[in-house]
Amino acid sequence: MAYRVLADLVLLIHAAFIAFAVLGGLLVLWRRWLLYLHLPALLWGALVVAMGWICPLTPLENRLRRSAGGAGYEGGFIEHYLAALIYPQGLTREIQVMLALLLVIINASIYAVVYCRRPGR
Repeated sequence: MAYRVLADLVLLIHAAFIAFAVLGGLLVLWRRWLLYLHLPALLWGALVVAMGWICPLTPLENRLRRSAGGAGYEGGFIEHYLAALIYPQGLTREIQVMLALLLVIINASIYAVVYCRRPGR
């Protein structure tokens, strides 16, 4: 039971990190100091997607699930609703590169607004 809870926690952290990497620039509009947290997250997220790397959270989650008896994703709310967003089927290399570019373009646009709204402009 504890391993399954830990695996679900890792999945939630993974989803939160992805959301922060994608939309964290919006938080920078609110609190500029978040830029120092968001830029590394954005860079990591874009690199992982563009290079086709596996995020270290994925093997950790899988190890925890195996330790819980190999339950897989069909057993609970988190697995059913979030896993497909984080691990979509049919994800090709070309789609990964396009997603990475989209990630950078969205956040570059947000940062352009942040730059234009800075004091003294």
